[in-house]
Amino acid sequence: MARVVTALTIAGSDSGGCAGIQADLKTFAALGVHGASVLTAVTAQNTRGVRDVFELPPAVVESQIEAVAEDLKVGAVKTGMLSSAALIGVVSRQLKKHAWRRLVVDPVMVATSGDPLLGPDAVGTLRRELLPLALIVTPNLREAEILAGIEIRTGEDLEEAARRIHRLGPRAVLIKGGHSEDRDESTDLLYDGTETRRLPAPRIDTPHTHGSGCTLSAAICAYLAKGHDLTESVSQAKSYVTRAIEASYAPGRGRGPLGHFFGR
Repeated sequence: MARVVTALTIAGSDSGGCAGIQADLKTFAALGVHGASVLTAVTAQNTRGVRDVFELPPAVVESQIEAVAEDLKVGAVKTGMLSSAALIGVVSRQLKKHAWRRLVVDPVMVATSGDPLLGPDAVGTLRRELLPLALIVTPNLREAEILAGIEIRTGEDLEEAARRIHRLGPRAVLIKGGHSEDRDESTDLLYDGTETRRLPAPRIDTPHTHGSGCTLSAAICAYLAKGHDLTESVSQAKSYVTRAIEASYAPGRGRGPLGHFFGR
């Protein structure tokens, strides 16, 4: 039998099928990685917005992680929606217990629609407990402002935010540029504590980018699970997301998802 590596996503469910666990598992499958999943919350949402959120009890989240860990060899992990300090705490403890070091943290704070997904009391716990465990953290511009505690208006602000977030403990910081005002390019900034790299990609004229942040972090996780180093994983993931956005579509009346299986 062919050997298939496993990646684990710890995130919330999107009933519209665009973001969260659904986007992560589609990404893993598209990149040839077996996807295991731990559900942290159920959201009632569609392409137009989030209607309701139900957070799973921390004990149930812990039980899911233990079930995966006792049976599957996990090559890399990504975290997405962790909507409370209690959930962040239990996930952080489990990550340390199982020594999962290839960790991608997507600090999901705000949905594509603008709806908040992380309580303000949980931001401090995220900084203290989860970020120091991360191989890489992947905030968008708004999330980077919250984590760094500064407004980002210039390129210098962006680099300072990356430095501040890096001091919180992750080995690398990738600030996503999808929400920037540049109409021609979407440029991400990667900082590993010594080197700053800008990763440009042509901006695609489409509103259908629901789940693009989840997809990017899941793609990085998949490439890490397959044995690529961090820089190569980020580069390959960026290319994958760009092509998936080119293949995006509109299943509803709002912001649609990426075309994760664009090659098929």
